[in-house]
Amino acid sequence: MLKYPCLVLDHDDTVVQSEATINYPCFCEYLDKYRQGAAISLKEYTERCYHQGFIEMCKEKYALTDQELDEEYLYWKAYMKNHIPAPFPGIREIIARQKAAGGLICVVSQSVSDNIRRDYLTHFGMEPDEIFGWDLPEQCRKPSPYALQAIMEKYRLSPSQLLMIDDMKPGWEMAQKVSVPVAFSGWGRKDYPEIIKEMTSLCDYAFQSTESLYQFLFNQ
Repeated sequence: MLKYPCLVLDHDDTVVQSEATINYPCFCEYLDKYRQGAAISLKEYTERCYHQGFIEMCKEKYALTDQELDEEYLYWKAYMKNHIPAPFPGIREIIARQKAAGGLICVVSQSVSDNIRRDYLTHFGMEPDEIFGWDLPEQCRKPSPYALQAIMEKYRLSPSQLLMIDDMKPGWEMAQKVSVPVAFSGWGRKDYPEIIKEMTSLCDYAFQSTESLYQFLFNQ
């Protein structure tokens, strides 16, 4: 019997290694073309995205207008078509074990559904049972609890039967609104002790490796 019949996974930097290898290089490339002379380190990029969110960072640090934000989003989508992030070691085993035991894999992410579906098919040979991405209407995106409510209603699950697994606060905020337990996926945040400290204090569980999450979920 599964400890959690439904795993709700964030995508970027929980399942795939996208921040340092995709999102940050793409943003630097965008800045080189449209904000010449502007620059940002990976550390500042990560910390600002964590504390402010990407959109607020763009508005505050680079004074991007709404139109420019739309253009940056399209630039990122085009970049993503030719760049597929690698999964974290050990994630495949978690997803495979959950599915083999009859459990659900749902994804709630600030990435777009097509990219998430492509990454799962490329790396795991399957599609998630449900995907709730950035292409949803704004009021339905994370940190809105819309996705979790929809999953619970469709599959007739209680909050305690879901586990939200995320590396950033929007996932925690979303889950808190509907009493779904949250696990911090710390394996992508090893270079950011302040983020680890805060997320560990906020979440119900915290894991610094995919192996420790696997043990928690399946070795009962």
